[in-house]
Amino acid sequence: INFKTKKVMMLGGEEEKDPDAAKKEEERQEALRQQEEERKAKYARMEAERESVRQGIRDKYGIKKKEEKEAEAAAAMEQASEGSLTRPKKAVPTGCGDEEEEESIVDTVMKFIPTPLMDMFSKK
Repeated sequence: INFKTKKVMMLGGEEEKDPDAAKKEEERQEALRQQEEERKAKYARMEAERESVRQGIRDKYGIKKKEEKEAEAAAAMEQASEGSLTRPKKAVPTGCGDEEEEESIVDTVMKFIPTPLMDMFSKK
C-alpha cells in the first residue's frame, strides 16, 4: 500500500484496486507455504539427529526406551495372568480391612487414656 492509498483509506474512501493484486497475493501465499514446509523439514531433520544421539546413549548404557519398558511390563502382566481364570488381585494397603489390626489400634489408644476415663469405657 502506497501513501496515496493509505490517505484514501484513512479518509474512508475505497482502496484503489491493483490489477496484479490477486497474483501478488497468490505468490505471497505460495512463499509462505514453502517457508513452512522448509521449517518443518528442518525440525524433522533436527529431531532425527537427536533421536540417533539418544539411541547411541541408550545402546552405550543399556537403557531401554519408555515404550519398551511399558511393553515389557504389559507382557509380564499378561504372562502372569495367563494361567488364571480371574484377573490379578490388587494389593491391599496396610491398615485397610484387617480386623485384627483394628483391634490393636483400639488397644493402643486405650493405653493413652487416663485411668478414670478408661473405667468409664470398660463399664459399658
